[in-house]
Amino acid sequence: MPRFDESKEFIPVRIAVLTVSDTRGLDQDRSGDTLVGRIEGAGHILADRKIIRDERDQIADQLRRWCADKAVDVIISTGGTGLTGRDVTVEAHRDVYEKEIEAFGTVFTMVSMNKIGTSAVQSRATGGVANGTYLFALPGSTGACKDAWDEILQYQLDYRHLPCNFVEIFPRLDEHLRRK
Repeated sequence: MPRFDESKEFIPVRIAVLTVSDTRGLDQDRSGDTLVGRIEGAGHILADRKIIRDERDQIADQLRRWCADKAVDVIISTGGTGLTGRDVTVEAHRDVYEKEIEAFGTVFTMVSMNKIGTSAVQSRATGGVANGTYLFALPGSTGACKDAWDEILQYQLDYRHLPCNFVEIFPRLDEHLRRK
């Protein structure tokens, strides 16, 4: 059961949303809209939003640009995490990661199992860290975006969440870059 330390002040996080799709534009991007609604509804800041085709190099380049941008703390992508030949978002994310958050995919699978049963095995949701920025790749369905936000990310991106959360370690994510 989630617990919060109400004596701590909420810290808004700056989040960029990337939709990976060969066919959708912003006007048809229901998964991106779902994430934006939840991000802003939780009190966080939408730092940027883009749609990119299922092209590994283009996805990785956009992730790197946002990781280099100090106005972006977290990147959430939606789409391209499946098993088909065009699904290259996970590979693009892994091209960028310095460290993978293996447990994110595991926990996402556990959440998905409760909703869609063994079909959860087809998801390759992933999370990682690069240049002091968190990155999460979610499936392209609105249900998957809701599940990832409602069951995992809303808690881990809230500084008040106990016993620990991603926000409290932001200052230490890039400490290796400061070592001489």
